[in-house]
Amino acid sequence: MATAVIMPRQGNTVESCVVSKWHKKKGDKVNVGDILFTYETDKATFDEESKVEGVLLETYFEEGDDVPCLLNMCVIGEEGEDISGFTPDGAQESKPESQENKDTKTVEDSKPERKKEPIKANDSESLKISPRAKSLADKTGVDVLYAEPTGPNNRVIERDVQKLAKDGTKVTSAAKSGYVEGASYNATGIGGRVTVDDLSKQVQPEHMLAKTEEGFVEYTEEKLTNIRKVIARTMHSSISEMAQLTMNSTFDATGILNYRAMVKANAERLGLANITINDIVVYAAAKTLLSHKDLNAHFANDVMKRFNTVHMGVAIDTPRGLMVPTVFNADMKSLNDISLQVKELAAKSKSGSISPDLLSGGTFTITNLGNLGVESFTPVINPPQTAILGVCGLTTRVKEVNGQLKAYQAMGLSLTIDHRVVDGAPAARFLQELCSNLENFEMMLAK
Repeated sequence: MATAVIMPRQGNTVESCVVSKWHKKKGDKVNVGDILFTYETDKATFDEESKVEGVLLETYFEEGDDVPCLLNMCVIGEEGEDISGFTPDGAQESKPESQENKDTKTVEDSKPERKKEPIKANDSESLKISPRAKSLADKTGVDVLYAEPTGPNNRVIERDVQKLAKDGTKVTSAAKSGYVEGASYNATGIGGRVTVDDLSKQVQPEHMLAKTEEGFVEYTEEKLTNIRKVIARTMHSSISEMAQLTMNSTFDATGILNYRAMVKANAERLGLANITINDIVVYAAAKTLLSHKDLNAHFANDVMKRFNTVHMGVAIDTPRGLMVPTVFNADMKSLNDISLQVKELAAKSKSGSISPDLLSGGTFTITNLGNLGVESFTPVINPPQTAILGVCGLTTRVKEVNGQLKAYQAMGLSLTIDHRVVDGAPAARFLQELCSNLENFEMMLAK
């Protein structure tokens, strides 16, 4: 019996996923546990394993396609089974070519290849387009009126825009004489066409590499991953739309260093996690934020939403890029629980198996560059949050104690606020209280 394999929904907030790679092709034998395809959300990558065995009878989408969740991706069954009822909207089964089609194709193949002009699908008033397709069109600069819709109800979907951008550069009549086939241009004309002015701004194609006389490759080029695109879009939006102000402070880290050393020495006996300095800062910040709700807030559309609990985002460096999973209700958790959960979220983020639901919902974020020796930096706010805390490295400083100079380990904190809704003085008071809590951490634990 034929079985359909759907595009999974990885989290309640995910509407579609991009097919990264097919590991099996039509006609391949499939066993239980074989990886069929790899797919991406905007923040993580997953492998889909086969739950049944048989033959891969049909695949409905190609690598690079943006597929709505719960649509049929492929069908597994026995050879010869009828699978006509499995074809999803926006996809077509591959059918064997008739002899007549083959003959026609042979004749056409012998003719010189001509670049087809795009078909104008719709006028602007009747155009139906998905939000993702519209967003991609805005970024690539293509004219969606020339896209050929393949979605349900004659709707332009993301892959139609991708195809329009990929099908080849369109050239105005005046620019045809100077246009070089295979070259790349920054097209600025209507419908994404190359104009006469664009001819002087030729861009080197991606597959070409700069080489020296000795053949040394000077550089390579590669397209951004979906995760990197999301990071770029979010960070650009954050910087361009907010009035961000960063203030730096330091505190005497002697207390938390001694506390961590004590916990580490007794962790096995007490059954504790390997609590890190970052875990301690997360714990202290979560407790301190409850008295500074303007920093534990969201700001969007002229509305300020202040939270009565802290959902702490913790920035994680992964091979795919920066991810910020959320420790929900961090202010209600013990230090040991926070340490365990941060480690679990970090492991899932690095493996690419984290649910997108755990990568949203944060009310405040902590990012740590201290282990890389950074003494201060300017962390960028993760919208719609109103603040972010950067944890910096340890430096040796000197202070006077009972008339004597004494060296101590100081740790830096960099707080960035959205100055549209948070003033400098309240933000400085939060930073001051947080530094005090960290310097007297054991007293804080006793509260």
